[in-house]
Amino acid sequence: MRYEELQTEQRNPRSRDLDLLSMEGLLRVMNEEDRLVPEAVAAALPEIARIAEMAAGALRGTGRLVWVGAGTSGRLGVLDAAECPPTFGTSPDRVVALMAGGPEAVFRAREGAEDDAAAGGRDVAALSPAPSDLFAGIAASGVTPYVRGALSAARAAGSHTALITCGDARGAAADVVVQLATGPEVLAGSTRLKAGTATKLVLNMVSTAAMVRAGKVYGDLMVDLRAGSAKLADRARRLVTILTGKDGAEADAVLASAGGEVKTAVLMARRNVPAAEARALLARVGGSLREALG
Repeated sequence: MRYEELQTEQRNPRSRDLDLLSMEGLLRVMNEEDRLVPEAVAAALPEIARIAEMAAGALRGTGRLVWVGAGTSGRLGVLDAAECPPTFGTSPDRVVALMAGGPEAVFRAREGAEDDAAAGGRDVAALSPAPSDLFAGIAASGVTPYVRGALSAARAAGSHTALITCGDARGAAADVVVQLATGPEVLAGSTRLKAGTATKLVLNMVSTAAMVRAGKVYGDLMVDLRAGSAKLADRARRLVTILTGKDGAEADAVLASAGGEVKTAVLMARRNVPAAEARALLARVGGSLREALG
């Protein structure tokens, strides 16, 4: 397939005169195109659900969720991986991102790196892939060699694989493919626009849903957060007050006894047990606060 045949490379008839529009007119075209993104994501919900279930299975056990991408797609994977530890209390080695060109490519574009399929395979091999892992490729065009090389290596190692794309998915070494029909970009070929927005939505959905299934959430509350800042410490206090009825000072005291662990603090207060017993109870139910509370 030639690149000009890809959805992401085609010209959009609604933005052919982009440079002739007023500023408000230009932004209106972009806004109208962006409204198509949620519809494209909604149409792919069955496949997104399959990837989320695979990710949840990995995170409930000993596996990892590994995002793999290049350029904008890779940076979105890095962003999602970086946000999981503070939000869900996961170890940084449970949700991982592989970026074509390495960490420095996050801040300075290395466009040629995406063409190196062998590098994708080497980066996967360096993680010692296991059958419990999920390697999820992110490739707006669907044909990025780095991503395809990585997925091929992961699949050969017996890992679960997935691909999230707005382009061509033919021949992809993936167990599940999410294909997002976002259409041509306002700026032809600039996949940081609709394709990037759609990808960000899907990554949000997959990692959040997986964490919910992995017991990291109680209702709509992020009870496994790590209070690494004043804002998160205040949120931890509020979570304990919401779930136990204690006032701020009491919540602070039980959180201190629980080593800052919200779920442990809630169990200590609700069950009137020491921290060690609360942790043991959580361990027996796979970390689910709802199951621990009965």
